[in-house]
Amino acid sequence: QVQLVESGGGLVQAGGSLRLSCAASGRFLKINMKGWYRQAPGKQRELVGLILNSGSTNYADSVKDRFTISRDDAKNTMYLQMNSLKPEDTAVYYCNADNRNSGNAYVNIWGQGTQVTVSS
Repeated sequence: QVQLVESGGGLVQAGGSLRLSCAASGRFLKINMKGWYRQAPGKQRELVGLILNSGSTNYADSVKDRFTISRDDAKNTMYLQMNSLKPEDTAVYYCNADNRNSGNAYVNIWGQGTQVTVSS
């Protein structure tokens, strides 16, 4: 059974930085890390950014030029570097990936989420 384990969340002052990690653990054939999402209290989950198989990235306008997604395929880990954090970035952050199963089909999976709180 594969799991995505997120870490790195916490409390930070506005203007500060945090680095989130998302690591695949357990038994799996292949993981394709896809991107990060976030959900603020009372709001729907929203896309933060995606990383394509090529390594290219796309970001929501609200985080562009402040957040950077990267991955280490050898470690089956994806990262979200967050700089110049704002109070409106406060949310639970989730990573998302596709897991290839024994039937060669890809199943979309989520991490458990990590809380990021930015104080003003």
